[in-house]
Amino acid sequence: MFFRLLMESFRRQRRRKMLAGVAILLGTTAVTAMLALATTIGDRIHKELAVYGANIIVYPKADLLDVKVGGVDLKPASGGAYLKESDLAKLKTIFWANNITGVSPELPAQMAVARNAGDPLVAVNAVGYWFDHDFNGLKTGGPALHPWWHLEGSWPVPQSNPDSRSVVVGTNLAKKLNLKIGDTFVMQETQAAPSSRLTADVAGIVTTGGEDDNGILLTLHDAQAFVGANDAVRRVEVSARTKPEDAFARVDPDSLPPKQREIWYCRPYANSIAYQIREAIPGAQAEQVRRVEQSEGNVLKRISGLMWLISAAALLAAGFAVSAAMATAILERRGEIGLMRSLGASKGSIALLFYAEAGLLALIAGSMGYLLGSGLAAWLGARIFAGDGGAAEAVLIPVLLPVVVALALVVAIAGSTPSIRTALRMDPSAILRAEA
Repeated sequence: MFFRLLMESFRRQRRRKMLAGVAILLGTTAVTAMLALATTIGDRIHKELAVYGANIIVYPKADLLDVKVGGVDLKPASGGAYLKESDLAKLKTIFWANNITGVSPELPAQMAVARNAGDPLVAVNAVGYWFDHDFNGLKTGGPALHPWWHLEGSWPVPQSNPDSRSVVVGTNLAKKLNLKIGDTFVMQETQAAPSSRLTADVAGIVTTGGEDDNGILLTLHDAQAFVGANDAVRRVEVSARTKPEDAFARVDPDSLPPKQREIWYCRPYANSIAYQIREAIPGAQAEQVRRVEQSEGNVLKRISGLMWLISAAALLAAGFAVSAAMATAILERRGEIGLMRSLGASKGSIALLFYAEAGLLALIAGSMGYLLGSGLAAWLGARIFAGDGGAAEAVLIPVLLPVVVALALVVAIAGSTPSIRTALRMDPSAILRAEA
C-alpha cells in the first residue's frame, strides 16, 4: 500500500513533481560543475601560471656563506660552488615527489665565439640546459619551464663528432654574427687554448626576452665539458603543484612542536617542498619564488570563493523551489491527508510518505544533475582554460556522485520539512468537513 500511494502521488501530481525535480536538477548540476572544476582547477591554474616560471629555485648552500676577515668580504664567487646533476634523482624520493611537474638544471659557461676561424673572438655567455630530458618518466628541461621561449629550428642534440657541438643561438647574437639555422661558427671556452676551438652547428635561434638572447644555449653535458666539471649544475629550477600560501606556510618548521611540524611537513606548500629538497640533496639551498606562489594562491582563493558562492546560491534556490512545490502539493492533498489520519494512519507514516516522495525525487534529479554537471564542467574547462577552440575533456569523477546525491537529499528534505510539519498539524475532522 505504501509503494502504491508513493507511485500514485507521482502519477497524479506530475507537474508539481517535475517543477521540484527541475529545481533540484539545476541546483545539483551547478554544484557538480563547481565541484568537478574545483578538483582540477589547481592543476589547470598551475599550468596557466607556468608562464611565470618555476616556483622553487635550488642552488648551492655555499652561496649563502658570508665570511669576512680583516674587513674583507671573502664570500666565494658565484661560479665556485656546484650541485651534482646525479643528486637530482633524489627529488623523486621526497614526500611530495609526485607534485613535481618540471625540473630544469642550469650551468653557465663563459664562451668566446667567432663567425669564421680567422675572425676576432667575441665573449658571450652560454648556459647548459636539459632539452626534452627524461627525468624518471617526466619529460622536462629548460623549454618546459620557460614556455615563453620562442624557437626557430630545433633544440640542441648530442653530436657524434667530438669536435662539433649543436647549439641554439640567441636572436641578438645571431644578428650580430649574421648566423642562420644550419650555419656553423667557431667557439671555445674563454680559459682554453686556441687549439681547443670547436665547430658549433646552429640548430636553432631562440628569443627569450632576457639575457639569453645575447648568448648561447647548449646541452648540459656540453656545458659541463666546457667548464671541466662533470656532473655539475649551478642552479635548478623546479615547478611543483602547491597549496596556496597561508600564515601557517610561513612558519619556521623547526620551531614547531613535533605534531604541528608533521602537519606542516605533510602539506604541499612550496616552503615544505623546498624544505624536503634541502633534506634530500646534500649542500643544496631551496627557496620558493614568492611572486609565482602569491599569484597562484590569490587566483585560487578568489576562484574557490566564487565557486562556493555559486554552489550555495544554487542549493538555496533549489531548496526554496522544493519548499514551494511541496507546499502546493500538500495543499492539494489535504483531503487525502485528512482521510488517512481519520483511518488511523500515524503522523510518522504520513511524514514518511512525503519524505519518501522527496527522497525519490532527489535520487533521480541528483543523478541526472551529476551527469549534466560533469558535462558542464568539461565544457567550462575547455572554454576557460583552452580558449574557444579547445576540446572539452571529460570530467566524470565517480566519487562526486554520492556527494551530489547526498546534497540533493538534504535540499529535498530540508525544503519539504516545513510543509510536512504544517500538514501534520492539520485537524483531520476539520479537513474532511471542509472537503465535504
